Amino acid sequence: MSPHSERDSIEGLTEAIGYEFEDPALAELALSHPSYAHELDGSRGNERLEFLGDAVLDLVVSELQFRLHPDWSEGDLSRSRAALVNKDALAERARGVGLDRFVKLGRTERRSAGQRKDSVLANCLEAVIGAIYLDCGLTAVRAWVERTFNDGFAAGSTPERRDAKTRFQEWAHARLQATPGYRTTRDSGVENDEDRFTVEAIVDGEVWGVGAGRSKRVAERAAAMAAIERCEKSDA
Repeated sequence: MSPHSERDSIEGLTEAIGYEFEDPALAELALSHPSYAHELDGSRGNERLEFLGDAVLDLVVSELQFRLHPDWSEGDLSRSRAALVNKDALAERARGVGLDRFVKLGRTERRSAGQRKDSVLANCLEAVIGAIYLDCGLTAVRAWVERTFNDGFAAGSTPERRDAKTRFQEWAHARLQATPGYRTTRDSGVENDEDRFTVEAIVDGEVWGVGAGRSKRVAERAAAMAAIERCEKSDA
């Protein structure tokens, strides 16, 4: 990438996210997917910034929720934070600020439309947050997160207390008088594979939903959510 196009990319990012980096090199690194960096110079791109940004985002969201909702329990706060910072939610935020237009990918990722993948976009957003933290500290991150995630911090009722597995179990008990089970049907064996595990949600031998995820727990929740969607259609 030429210096001119690099400058255009950083300027575009600045306009998209509403934050101007004092150190443009941090912005450049945050946008560099490992596939791009490996092709460029053999490095790992934004992985370390992603690691840092993940931790910083958890802290900032936790603090903001803690201050905004003094009546919420620890469980309420945990569920609310999880809803704001899970992969799907972060990917949507990334699309909302246009990161899909600026993330730099290697040839293979470009061919597979990596700029549309939730995992790529969520990781890039975390890397940007890590870069902001290194560039200007926690106060800058807090202000940016509060502005960018503002709809998620709205005051109101406590978050949904029942996760997908609990909701599906309640439905199965009420309608089928049976308890769901979960069966792992695939394990790619690849660490950090977003779809490493595939799990089926089963009731009395019948598959009600299938889900995939980085861990068995995530895959089970995805399978339960798929089952709930089927339940809702059957009840309609």
